[in-house]
Amino acid sequence: MPAYSDPKSIAFAYRRLSCLCAVSLIALAGLLPVSTAVAAPLRLEAPGAVRPLILKYVSAFDARDAAADSADPDLGAEGDIQTDEGDTLARIRRARKDIPELLETEGYFSSQIDVEQAPGSPALVRVQPGPRAVVQEVVLRFEGDLNGERPDLRARRESLLAAWTLGKGGAFSQAGWSAAKAKLLADVSSQDYAAARIVDSTADIDPERAVARLLVVIDSGPAFRIGPIDVVGLSLYSRDLVERYSSVTEGERYDYERLVTLQNSLQSTPYFSGAIVEIDRDPALADASPLRVSITEAKPRRFGVGVGFSSNTGARGEVNYRDANLFSNAWELNSTVRLEEKRQSAFADVFLPQTHSGFRDAVGLSGLAENIQNLATSRFSVGVQRARTLQRTTTRISINYQHETTEPEGGVEQISTALTLNCEAGYRVTDNPADPQRGYGVSFQIGGGSKHFFSDQSFLRVYGRGQYFRPLGESGTFILRGEAGYTVAPSSEGIPQDFLFRTGGSQSVRGYDYQSLGVQDGVAIVGGRTLAVASLEYVRWVSGPWGLATFVDAGDANDTWQDMRWRVGYGLGGRWRSPAGPLGVDVAYGQSDEKFRLHFTLALAF
Repeated sequence: MPAYSDPKSIAFAYRRLSCLCAVSLIALAGLLPVSTAVAAPLRLEAPGAVRPLILKYVSAFDARDAAADSADPDLGAEGDIQTDEGDTLARIRRARKDIPELLETEGYFSSQIDVEQAPGSPALVRVQPGPRAVVQEVVLRFEGDLNGERPDLRARRESLLAAWTLGKGGAFSQAGWSAAKAKLLADVSSQDYAAARIVDSTADIDPERAVARLLVVIDSGPAFRIGPIDVVGLSLYSRDLVERYSSVTEGERYDYERLVTLQNSLQSTPYFSGAIVEIDRDPALADASPLRVSITEAKPRRFGVGVGFSSNTGARGEVNYRDANLFSNAWELNSTVRLEEKRQSAFADVFLPQTHSGFRDAVGLSGLAENIQNLATSRFSVGVQRARTLQRTTTRISINYQHETTEPEGGVEQISTALTLNCEAGYRVTDNPADPQRGYGVSFQIGGGSKHFFSDQSFLRVYGRGQYFRPLGESGTFILRGEAGYTVAPSSEGIPQDFLFRTGGSQSVRGYDYQSLGVQDGVAIVGGRTLAVASLEYVRWVSGPWGLATFVDAGDANDTWQDMRWRVGYGLGGRWRSPAGPLGVDVAYGQSDEKFRLHFTLALAF
C-alpha cells in the first residue's frame, strides 16, 4: 500500500476510498430486491353527468386509478402493491380542491365531497354535485353609437338580444358564458362597429338557489366607414388588378363579411398566394378608417406532370403548363396535353383579367382524337367565352367553331362543321362544395348553330342536370340525380357529337360501359338527339372517412323519344372522403346485358 505523508495526498486517498465505497454500494443495490411504494388508487362515485369530466380533468384520478375505479381486481390488491399513505393523502387533498373548482365551471356551485378510507382498501371519493345553476336574468346594455334612438339602431339591438345564446332558463356553464359573450362581441363588431368592446361582464351566482344573473355591458364605439385603400406587396402586377376583384369602395360602411369576401376573392386568383385585408380600428379614424390590403404574389409559372386511371377512358398521363402573367399583362395561359388509352387531347386557353363587373373573358383552341364504342372521332375547335362566377351562381356564354370527323366501324364516315352560340347557367346551394351532405345544384345549357352561319345543319341543343343531397340519420346521405337533353333538328346528320347524346359509365348509368348507350351505327355507338337519366344513391359513412354506397341508375340515349328504352343498373360501392371530394369504387350490374362492371369515380357535385 502506498504511503501518503502530505495533506493533499491524504485528501486524495480519502476521496478515492469514498468513490470505491459508493460504487460498491450501487453494485450491491442492483443485486438486492427493492420494494416500491406507490399511491393507493382513488375510487370515484359520482353521477354520470359529471363522472367522465372528473376522471378526465382531475389529476388525482390518473389512468392507473381510473382502471382501479373500473373495478380492476388486480389493481391495489394487498401484497402486490405497497401503498404510500403520504401520496394518497396528497391525492385526496388535490381531489377535494380540484373537483369543486371544476364543477363550478359547469354550473354546480354547491357540490359536496366525501372521502371514505379503510385500511388496505382504496379511498372512495363520493361526489354530490348538487343542483346546476340556471340563468334567471340576462341584462345586455349598449353604449356608444349603437345606443342611439334611430329605428335601425333599435332594430339592431333587438336582433342582438334575440341572438344571445345563453338565455333565461338555460343551464349555466363557464364555456357557455364565454361563448355567448364572444358571439355578442362578434355580432356587434362585424358590421359598422369595428372598435366594439365589452366594458363590463358579471355572472352573479346564488349557490343556495342555484340561479345566475348575467350582465354584459358592450361599448360599440363610433360607426366606421372605409377610408383610403392602401395596397402593398405588388411587384409583378398593377393596383388595377386588385381593384378588379374588389367591390369595397371608399366611403362605404364597415362590413367585416365584405372584407372577408375580398380577401377570399384575391386568394382564389392565380395571381396571389395570400392576402390580408384589414382596417385601422382606431376610433379616432372611424369616419375614414384606412383599409390596408397586403398581397403576397404567387409564382406566375407552373409546370406539372400527372398520371391517373379512369374506368371510362383507361390509364392516362398528362403535362400541364400555366403562366399567370403572359406577356406581362396578367393574362393567364392554361395548357394541357393529355394521353389516355381511349382518348388523346390537347388544349390551350388564355384568360384575360377579370373585369370590374366580375366577368372573365377567354379565348382558346383544342384538339381531340378518341375511339370509344367503335366510334373514331377527331375534332379541332376554337372559341371565345365570357363567364362570371358568384357565390352560388355561374353563367357562361361562348361562341365556338369546330371541325369534326367521325368514323363509325361498319358505318359511313361523316365530316361536320358548326359555328355555335352557347349559354350556360348554374345555381348551387350546399353545405360543403367538395363533399356535400345537404343541398342541391342545378345547371342548364342551350346552344346551337344554323346553316346560314357556317354550320352544316341547323340545330338547337337543350340540356339540364340536377342533384339533390339530404342527410339520413346521423351518418347517412341520400343523393338524387337526374339529367335530360334534347337536340331539335330534322336529323342527327351534320351535327357534331358534342351536341348529341350518349350515356353509360361512371357518373351516368353505372352497369354499362362508358358511352355505350346511344344509336347503333354499324358496330359503333353514336350520339342521338334524346337523353334521360335518373339515379338514386344512399351512402352510409361507417368509420371516419370510409363509407359504403348502394345505388340504382336508369337511363338511355337515342335518336327519338319513341326509341328510348330505360336501361337499369344497380350495385354497391365504397367511398373515401379525399380532400378533393369522395372517391368511389362501384360494382354495378347492368340488367339489360346481364353483366357486372367496375367503375371508378370522383364523386364531385357540379
